[in-house]
Amino acid sequence: MPSVVVEAIREAGVVGAGGAGFPTHVKFAGKADTVLINAAECEPLLHKDKEVLREYVDGVIEGTVAGMELVGAGRGAIGIKEKYVQVIDLLRKKLPKSIDVAPLRDAYPAGDEFILVYDVLGRVIPPGGIPLAVGAVVMNVETALNIAQANARPVTEKFLSIAGAVAEPVTLRVPVGLTLRECVEAAGGPTVPDANYIVGGVMMGYLEKNHDALVDKTTGGVVVLPDDHIVVRRRRQDWQTIVRIGRSACDQCSFCTELCPRWLLGHPIEPHRAMRSLEFNLVGESNVIGTAYCCECNLCSLYSCPEDLDPKNVCTQNKRRLAQEGRRWTDPPFNPRRPELHLENRKAPMARLMHKLGLTQFWNVGPLVDSVLPADRVGVKLKQHIGAPCEPMVQPGQRVHVGEVVGRPPVKDGKPALGAPVHASLDGVVVEVADGVVWIERQ
Repeated sequence: MPSVVVEAIREAGVVGAGGAGFPTHVKFAGKADTVLINAAECEPLLHKDKEVLREYVDGVIEGTVAGMELVGAGRGAIGIKEKYVQVIDLLRKKLPKSIDVAPLRDAYPAGDEFILVYDVLGRVIPPGGIPLAVGAVVMNVETALNIAQANARPVTEKFLSIAGAVAEPVTLRVPVGLTLRECVEAAGGPTVPDANYIVGGVMMGYLEKNHDALVDKTTGGVVVLPDDHIVVRRRRQDWQTIVRIGRSACDQCSFCTELCPRWLLGHPIEPHRAMRSLEFNLVGESNVIGTAYCCECNLCSLYSCPEDLDPKNVCTQNKRRLAQEGRRWTDPPFNPRRPELHLENRKAPMARLMHKLGLTQFWNVGPLVDSVLPADRVGVKLKQHIGAPCEPMVQPGQRVHVGEVVGRPPVKDGKPALGAPVHASLDGVVVEVADGVVWIERQ
């Protein structure tokens, strides 16, 4: 019998800790020959995965082995940037023979699971597919740790990096439901008067105007930047501005396509054709349908384009429109030989990316503070995952303890909806359940 069963992972509320929050118990209900741990962490200035791997190496290995048992995999691999020599040495001393280290170049987006699967296994996930389609399961470092702990306790804590314009860049361990503001203050506070919070990373993250927004199971980091920073200014561009500038300035050089990670894997996405579609008022399906395969890495907009245009947002706007209309490319063209020809020599070096984004002025470290940041009040969101929001299981005035279920996915026709339960991250009293949040105060 596996050391951790799928039901335990579900009850512990384990979801993808490094991305959109896909419920992990669903992922491990399948079969695969390889389990990959994504420790690439290619977002500039973030150090959470590397720090968790260093401090909790035994737990991450235990979670990897458990995942391998569940899917019947004979091989495990940990993809980590080759520059982290000390962590790699630590891993090699502890890893069982069934798990190896896969050193990766310091490039972006090394942490994209499609790129990771190709770099480690030499397999190309087809357009619209998932790693399981080529016999692999991919999970984040912190997700592996949460699997290892699933039998003992649910997910009530989160690791995240606080970086950029702060006094002391750091990786924190905090209760789920703490505010972003409290996390930034724990890093010594902003060093600029006009602090902006980029949540999740400067490439794929978002600009969070509400500094009291809540940490959830997917929050990987906060990068604090001043008002005049290029990343902040780009995030503030509205759709009308993006379209107007794109129509007038795009000269169809195709750099956005030539450096697109998905195109380099042979997928049928061509961002320059999406830019061309701006001239046609989005008429002509052949010009935009490939945007369904955009991974939204932002490399085209923040690195590739010599005119500083925004192909990524053009692609994602088209992608959302096509999804709303229910249109899919049923038999997309696919060139799996393209990565052999181009991928290796077209990766974006991290040093060059950071220089272009104006990030070299910030201290690029993030040591882990392992003690849990104290809290007197938390807000546990009822939706911290892909799928349906949880239904509250508690009421105001009810006393709860850390690890107690406060929300569960709804049940329809005897089956729970896609999702994962959420748990109290603080011993205290439920003071309010409103707007999809269970508020708990220490009393």
